[in-house]
Amino acid sequence: MAKIETQVESFELDHTKVKAPYVRKITVEQGPLGDKITNFDLRLTQPNETAIPTAGLHTIEHLLAGLLRDRMDGVIDCSPFGCRTGFHLIMWGEHSTTEVAKALKSSLAAIANDITWMMCRARRLKVVGTTVIIPYSQPKNGARKF
Repeated sequence: MAKIETQVESFELDHTKVKAPYVRKITVEQGPLGDKITNFDLRLTQPNETAIPTAGLHTIEHLLAGLLRDRMDGVIDCSPFGCRTGFHLIMWGEHSTTEVAKALKSSLAAIANDITWMMCRARRLKVVGTTVIIPYSQPKNGARKF
């Protein structure tokens, strides 16, 4: 029988003690050539109490992909947690939680107040895997809570 021996940081985090919303630096890792990547926990809702509906999470994911890149250099990926309480943000280099929190807050404010459905690239079939789960009211309402 196979055994998993590697500890995964997010599975060691006591999710009953964290208080969302927050930005948390999970780790800075260095590659064999000296390059660094930073992994952040962008927690939008309280674990084990609330979850972002799948449709809203999917739309926020697509919007953050562009908005965070517009606000910070080095963004590699921003992907939702399976538990639907937030996102992992992976970036080249070392970045501060203050820098990331400022960009995230600005991005969520844009989603809540400025961006319209017609501006959302995720509404087009050729750029998204499924448009079935993208009602635009969910991300607007969810973004206002941060």
